[in-house]
Amino acid sequence: MDFRFFAFLTVFASTSLLIAELPKNLPAAIPLWENGAPGSEARKSEPETVEGSNVCNVHQPSITPYIPAADKATGTAVVICPGGGHSKLCLGHEGYALAEWFQEHGIAAFVLKYRLAREKGSTYTIQDHAMADARRALRLIRSRADEWHVKTDRLGILGFSAGGELAAFAAMKNDPGQKDAADPIERQSSRPDFQALIYPGTSGLFDPVPGIAPLFIAAGFHDRPDISEGMATLYLKYKAAKIPAELHLYATAGHGFGYKPDAKPTAASRWPQRLVEWLQDTGLLE
Repeated sequence: MDFRFFAFLTVFASTSLLIAELPKNLPAAIPLWENGAPGSEARKSEPETVEGSNVCNVHQPSITPYIPAADKATGTAVVICPGGGHSKLCLGHEGYALAEWFQEHGIAAFVLKYRLAREKGSTYTIQDHAMADARRALRLIRSRADEWHVKTDRLGILGFSAGGELAAFAAMKNDPGQKDAADPIERQSSRPDFQALIYPGTSGLFDPVPGIAPLFIAAGFHDRPDISEGMATLYLKYKAAKIPAELHLYATAGHGFGYKPDAKPTAASRWPQRLVEWLQDTGLLE
């Protein structure tokens, strides 16, 4: 191969990798705790690190709201947990683009920036910090439900990959709120009314505990076994427990297909439509 042509391909490929950037004019992020998250108060003003459409160094967890117009709002809402292996947040194809799609379809969407337990030098853990962020997001949205045209019994959680782990754990481990809490947000329930797991890892840790929310799953046939096979096993667990669940395993997909508005139309790229249909079928969306 001609060296100059090879060099061109190298530069083109490198440039292509840099095209994915965070969208301009994002809605303002809302901190989950006004005075800093428990365990992160001293670092709440530390800036996040942005690389393309990925973010890390999150010490002030937040939600970015995508609220439909009042005349289009269905009352259904969802917290979106991006993936990234708990070392970064992939906010492009696993965050803002999907939130905008939901907004256009009358569903309020909130992109969660949670603290990262596997980032180099992190002192955070998934169970103590990232999980606290997910629960707080659900409580915060319920506390402002009237303002955001959200029905408090139609609030779910959706996660990709590592964010899918977070969503699954949020569905398994939650509470009705502390009715006598000084912080009114903490009086709200942290139970999601539905869960959508999009190629989540560590599926062997997920169980259909009593009272858990209905489950929607989307994953790829070519993903690693704990996902491509683990999601089938998880579905059977839910079926045995008589908890409503729907499973989509896409024959040509692997890991990380996310949601990309400009992607070539495939069965896997249309999973958000399948989720909306499932929400309608289960009475969680009108």
